[in-house]
Amino acid sequence: MKLKVLVLMTLLTPALSIAQDNRIDTLGANAPSLAPFGPHAVGVRTLELVNPQQVDVSNSVEGEVTNYYDRRLTVEVWYPATLAAGQVPGTDYSTETRNVDVLATLHGRALRDAAPDASAGAYPLVILSHGYPGNRYLMSHLGENLASKGYVVASIDHTESTYRRQDPIASTLYNRPFDQRFVLEQMAELGADGNSFLSGLVDADKTGLIGFSMGGYGLVNNFGGAVNPAMIANAISPPNEILEDHSSRNRRYRRNLDARFKAGVAIAPWGMNTGYFTPETVAGIDRPVLFVAGSVDKTAGYEEGTRAIFENAKGADRYLLTFEGGGHSVAAPIPVPSEVMSVPEQRGAGHYTDAHWNSVTANNILQHFVTAFFDLNLKGEQAMGEYLNDSWKGFAPGAAAELRLEHLGKGQ
Repeated sequence: MKLKVLVLMTLLTPALSIAQDNRIDTLGANAPSLAPFGPHAVGVRTLELVNPQQVDVSNSVEGEVTNYYDRRLTVEVWYPATLAAGQVPGTDYSTETRNVDVLATLHGRALRDAAPDASAGAYPLVILSHGYPGNRYLMSHLGENLASKGYVVASIDHTESTYRRQDPIASTLYNRPFDQRFVLEQMAELGADGNSFLSGLVDADKTGLIGFSMGGYGLVNNFGGAVNPAMIANAISPPNEILEDHSSRNRRYRRNLDARFKAGVAIAPWGMNTGYFTPETVAGIDRPVLFVAGSVDKTAGYEEGTRAIFENAKGADRYLLTFEGGGHSVAAPIPVPSEVMSVPEQRGAGHYTDAHWNSVTANNILQHFVTAFFDLNLKGEQAMGEYLNDSWKGFAPGAAAELRLEHLGKGQ
């Protein structure tokens, strides 16, 4: 089947030229039709989860006894809510930034601790997994937006991979797939707990995963893309060959995957361009994936990175959305906080921005396609497929940006 290529162009304004007000719910004038918020009010709560007796990668040494610890994860949960009379939507999020000396206050439209709305039954679950480093607010624009459309969204602070504590990448390489699976299981248990605010609210049997960069590495691995055995003993890999747990050398690897992950969005997934994945290992991906990438990504790679995964993941129905001229940080991060822009040399700003794309424009485009993809694959709304073909539905003529959207079916 010939790849379908969609191209639409408009003048773009680099993100750094736009003053930011720290809102995570901004809608640009030319936003595509599925980008706006949905019909639900949004609530938000913070969970503290503990995964007992996990490998302590950061405090284990090659050739010595592997250490274990209770691994703590902070998770932000957005969900459809019911507002009482007089309650006004709106929440401030205080967060660390890529510049660890700067705290930022983000503004959204969720309401802290709002009453859950389970009147429509349980909603599909979406898990957000940030890059290295990052935190649970890096993709918060997707968290609030998807919750307003009838999803429960759980966004993870990945321990030892955050702005405040960025340990060597060995911890992230080992823990990222496990963190994603653990949060899915915890959300499922809370959904079945009559004493939890999530009781009856979340359908974990229909779970989507959105992973950016190292979050995308975890997604690829959890969707059937095994780690290349040749990298188990690599210099940056964890000690004592424990990365075997995620590799094709481990006979139990595929049995340990969670079938409740039904579809995923992999944004600039790391690993193919560094040898941690190969064409043979990513052929094991067996669930629908929307890959998203900038065409000049120098971190995860484009031709040798995201595109190579897309082309070789022949066990899955998959899409590739390319932001022409975009780098590694296009679309996924929130707009750069104003506090970061106010410090000398705007240190840390590049983590959130792209030299070619306006952040709000890219965020809105991502919201549009993520909505269509998950509504199709998690909710079964077949009409959403019309937004994922060559009709370019939802974009006003000349009002989009330089994009390519390609589709390959399973087996192609």
